[in-house]
Amino acid sequence: MLPGGTVMELMDAIRGRRSIRRFTEQPVTHDEIKEILDAARQAPSWANTQAWEFVVVRDRARIEAIAGSYVEKNPATKCTLSASAVIVACARSGVSGCYGGKDLTKFPHWFMFDLGMAVQNLCLRAHEMGLGTVVVGLLDHTACSKAIALPEGVESVVVIPIGRPAVAAKEGPPRKPLGEICHLDSFDGRFID
Repeated sequence: MLPGGTVMELMDAIRGRRSIRRFTEQPVTHDEIKEILDAARQAPSWANTQAWEFVVVRDRARIEAIAGSYVEKNPATKCTLSASAVIVACARSGVSGCYGGKDLTKFPHWFMFDLGMAVQNLCLRAHEMGLGTVVVGLLDHTACSKAIALPEGVESVVVIPIGRPAVAAKEGPPRKPLGEICHLDSFDGRFID
């Protein structure tokens, strides 16, 4: 819901959602975080494995440790430290895209695809609610996992700082035209002129 109780149209949410790296000091509530996590868990997954886990971090020392796991000069460090909360999106390895502990596809780590859909749901719902997020993947995953005491077999994949945007989001960069990225019947077939 947007302020005033209006509902955001899906394509408006998709086109309007931006990475937010500056937050106000106003906290995001527990119920708001539950709302966005509920959206995340509605994502589809391989054979409904739902191999994702979400760790909500509010403890300032843990948030500092997570930010400390980022590579040097990561532009998300400052916003992570000022975020009302941080959500670490994790996945259980050896579940999605696997059977009997063996990968079933050419591409291992199918959980990345499943988790990507869940994180997109999370970010779109947060945007619809007037909250800001940024997805951070450039980090030392082992250090991040240690900061939140992940058990063996659960991998930290991305960190999502969340807060109330301090400034209005700017229009995003242009997207490639459909004619550049869509093909018909084979890679050399033109889907759109």
